Amino acid sequence: MESLIKFVENEFVPKKDFPEFSAGDTITVYYEIKEGEKTRTQFFKGVVIQRRGSGATETFTIRKMSGTVGVERIFPINLPALQKVEVNKRGKVRRARIFYFRELTGKKARIKEIRK
Repeated sequence: MESLIKFVENEFVPKKDFPEFSAGDTITVYYEIKEGEKTRTQFFKGVVIQRRGSGATETFTIRKMSGTVGVERIFPINLPALQKVEVNKRGKVRRARIFYFRELTGKKARIKEIRK
């Protein structure tokens, strides 16, 4: 049964080619919003807190600061409204899920950048 599910995911779910990114990276996600019959593109720029799942069910969580309030948003990789993902900065973190980042404020909330 499990192999049948994997087969259907691989064959029928369209793959989008987004750049490689992981936890700690700062990315900008462009996605489409429908308001009535109009559509517009909106972006969400923040730090990737986690990537979870695999295949068609993979999601990633982004956190940004809006004023003094932290805002998190979860995006499925296969969301049809996702248009593009830009990697702005590569971050150096030691974990795959950086939930401790939620409690940090000010200069402690900085992530060291990987220079290539």
